[in-house]
Amino acid sequence: MHRVECDILVIGAGGAGLRAAIAACDAGARVVVVSKSLLGKAHTVMAEGGIAASLGNVDGKDDWQAHFADTIIEGAYLSDWRMAEILAKEAAERVYELERYGALFDRTQDGRIMQRAFGGHTYRRLCHVGDKTGLELLRTLEDQVLHRDIEVMDETYVTKIFARNGRIQGAIGLQMKTGRFVAFEAKAIIIATGGCGRVYKVTSNSWESTADGIGLAYNIGAELMDMEMVQFHPTGMVYPPGAKGLLVTEGVRGEGGILLNSKGERFMERYAPERKELAARDIVARAIYKEIEEGRGTAHGGVYLDISHLGEAFIKHKLPSMYSQFRQFADVDITKEAMEVAPTVHYQMGGIRTDPETAATNIDGLFAAGEAAGGLHGGNRLGGNSLADILVFGKRAGEAASKHALASKLPEVSEAEALQETRRVSSYLGKSAKGPNPNALIEELRESMENGVGIIRDRSGLSKTLKEISELKSRQAQVRVPGTLVFNHGLLSALALENMLVACEAITRSALERRESRGAHWRSDFPRKSRRWHVNMVCFKGAHSMKLRTVRVRPMPQRLKRLIKHEVYR
Repeated sequence: MHRVECDILVIGAGGAGLRAAIAACDAGARVVVVSKSLLGKAHTVMAEGGIAASLGNVDGKDDWQAHFADTIIEGAYLSDWRMAEILAKEAAERVYELERYGALFDRTQDGRIMQRAFGGHTYRRLCHVGDKTGLELLRTLEDQVLHRDIEVMDETYVTKIFARNGRIQGAIGLQMKTGRFVAFEAKAIIIATGGCGRVYKVTSNSWESTADGIGLAYNIGAELMDMEMVQFHPTGMVYPPGAKGLLVTEGVRGEGGILLNSKGERFMERYAPERKELAARDIVARAIYKEIEEGRGTAHGGVYLDISHLGEAFIKHKLPSMYSQFRQFADVDITKEAMEVAPTVHYQMGGIRTDPETAATNIDGLFAAGEAAGGLHGGNRLGGNSLADILVFGKRAGEAASKHALASKLPEVSEAEALQETRRVSSYLGKSAKGPNPNALIEELRESMENGVGIIRDRSGLSKTLKEISELKSRQAQVRVPGTLVFNHGLLSALALENMLVACEAITRSALERRESRGAHWRSDFPRKSRRWHVNMVCFKGAHSMKLRTVRVRPMPQRLKRLIKHEVYR
């Protein structure tokens, strides 16, 4: 077993992890970044539309106050107000910082960073690089990490975090290339592993999004919050089957794309007459769902998204990835034809419960940032706030973790603890491999989540899914896979399944408990919003099972209340 000592271990090499590593390194900490994927290949690259920040380059009236209000309203008043305030105030500087690092944004005619419209935003606020913003963000941060000579260990899967008496001790990971285990002794750990979209059958998420950070944190006593809030992006590809769920960026609608049903009706005029296609994501997703359910969908079970009226030159310049994506996968020329789209699981609003100022969890020395962390987005995420989130709170997590680490002594992962974990992981390997196939169990889990915890939910479906999750948990213990520790994808699936089951149970339990409809959570048996449920759901590990409690949403100070013109419970 190889041992690595560091001040801070960052688990995850997406935008949040890399920004945290940069901040921690600049503060004088020794940082090691661990990624189960290759450096530069994180789910951040799938974020296409832009970074939400109130630069005011296109709409001069935009400011942080408007961004704050939009975030709170879109979050269905479940967002932590302080996190929303921090994001709105600091996002602009993080964008300019990214520009100084070398990011190449699209430009206005006078040379400033261009901003586009997006659903739920009062003003044109999304700073973008065509429809490849996430890719450019990650490339830029990767360059900064490499120039700082921060150690990065990619293709290394962290299987366990060690904690003693509520304090971080370190972690253990498996190097896929060698089959060798690595024990990390770290003063602080930052979880930046992304979301859990792969627990659903139809999703825009890449293979990395298997709730790894959720499981790692929960198993040592960290609290989870708002897990029932899963965002269904209105527009994913529906055809061909191999591309089903692949994201069609909101930038298409932001640039002027319109939604049509099979009768040629622009149906969003009925559901959201003012904002139409640029209404909140939950509103657009449910509208599309209803059109399909009522028989006004396309032959492949979607609706049409048409941007051809804007012309070939404009589309190829503004939306090059979308043009290539539909050409390559569906043989559709979006400069001449409409796209077929339907809702797809896109984002996890909930996550590990953190402190707004420092991104610290309830476990001493454990921090979380990005999609793995909850609190900011509440009931529904505002488009473009994800990339702003990873920059703002990635930086804060890195700074706070370094302050903690530099004032702490290096803990020790005992030989006995490390050996016990390596034996547990290795126990999945079996010569006969007669146990359940982990990939088969994952497909059963995804099917169950799709059917019972989808866009529209009810008590019957949620209860059935919870029972199926319990059955899968008992079968998961018997999983066996053939092969060795070296690049064993079956073994990785078995390990991922552990974390996916934690996330699915938290999502389903929270959804069953929340007896109202709010944000992305829609109960057909409780179709209205209720004052009683103006609460955050908090899941935590009990002695023998997952526990759940409700916590009143923190009251907002009057200075911020006055910025919001809407009625909270309407």
